Order: sequence, then structure tokens, then C-alpha cells
Amino acid sequence: MADAPEITVLNGAVRLVQAPNGFRTCLDSVMLAAACPAKAGQRVLDLGCGVGGAMFSLASRVADVHVTGVELLADVAVIARDNAALNGFDGRSAVICDDICQYRVSAPDARFDHVMCNPPFMEGGKHLRSPKEGKAIAHGGSGEGVSIKHWIDCAFHNMKPGGSISVIHRADTTDKIIQAFGKRFGAVEIMPLWPKAGVDAKRVIIRARKDRKSPAILRAGVVLHRDDGTYTAEADKILRDAAPLYADAM
Repeated sequence: MADAPEITVLNGAVRLVQAPNGFRTCLDSVMLAAACPAKAGQRVLDLGCGVGGAMFSLASRVADVHVTGVELLADVAVIARDNAALNGFDGRSAVICDDICQYRVSAPDARFDHVMCNPPFMEGGKHLRSPKEGKAIAHGGSGEGVSIKHWIDCAFHNMKPGGSISVIHRADTTDKIIQAFGKRFGAVEIMPLWPKAGVDAKRVIIRARKDRKSPAILRAGVVLHRDDGTYTAEADKILRDAAPLYADAM
């Protein structure tokens, strides 16, 4: 697409053509991929994958992992498939055009080891909708009444028992995410992302395990920027060198 810009992430390891009028890949996508505890040979589902920023960052970091993305917008799904080929991941990836409110795997043995998602930061019907359809869906979901719970429900139904979910969202939605987990998930890990030291977190990554009862943990979190605006050493390892968010597995 002539009007679609291309960016790189992970210090140029992953190339991503962007959707002209939709969600653009950003730091959140790379941090989400770094949070997913996938191992080689496992299968990962990325809900609302966009052009593939998170799923292909994960595929670059973890050898032999298979990534599947679900994307509502058909034109964005096409770009994601093109990005898979651009990076040589088309043999271990798939992009499905579907609504997360409807998507379900065909059989129990098709469920995924891990699910990750970066849901729209505004609930459908509760904000001023952009006149551009791609941006409207990226910011507020597929329609009125779509909430964070719909994303958690989709993850639950499509993952194996004991599978993990990784979510990145606004820090002020932490309570809603945990409420949406209900009794279906445990071993919850909350990871604040601070823009700078001494500044309130604007983003949070929350991980959990299906059918677990372990108590929640508040992780140390990551400070993203120094006072001069450059990345901290810890953030730089994640965003440029593809280091996992935490070395220890869940």
C-alpha cells in the first residue's frame, strides 16, 4: 500500500507496515510481547492483533513459537498477513478476520497455550467516536457495550487449562481487569509501567493463569524513561534487545 508507512521494532529485527487509518504499533505492543511467557513449540493467540506488532515481536523473541492473530478489520488483517511474509513468519503464524465477541476455536484440542491482548483503551459507546472507522475501532472496540470482560471471556474460552493471559491496558482499569478474571483465573501478576521515576504509572501489564488459585503478586514494574526522555537500561533491553519482561516464568 503506497500510503502505508513502514516501521521497525526490536532494533530493526521486525518490520511492520502500518495501517494508514488505524491503530499504529507502539511501545505497548512490544512490551506486551515481552510479557508473554511463551516457550518454543507453544501456540499463542493475539486478540485484536492489528498489523501484528505484538505477535511478530513475540515470534522474533521466541524460536518456534506459533502465533495466531484475530483482527476485526479485514484490510488490517491483510496487512498483518503481509507483515508475516515480510518477516518470514508466514510458516508459523495465522491471521483470522473475526470479532473477539464471537471467535471460538473449533475444538478443545485447538486451544492455545497463551493469550495476549491490548484491548481498546475506551469502552465502546463511552467516548467520542472517531470518524475514521479504523481508529474508532482501535480506540473503542467493535461497538457499543463491548467491554474488557468480552476480551477476557474470549481469552478464557480459547486457552488451555492452566494457560496464561497477558493484558496491557491503562493503569486505572486494573480493578476492571481483575474483576473480569473472576474466579476463572489466579496467580495474577500486576506489573506497573512508569513513564519516569516518581511519576504515576499510566500503563499496567497484568498476567494470570486459567484455573489457578494462587494469590496475586504486585511486581516491581519497569521505569521506561530517564529524565532526559531516553529509555532506561531496563526498558532498552526489552524494546531493542528483545529481552523478556521478567526472566522467571509464571
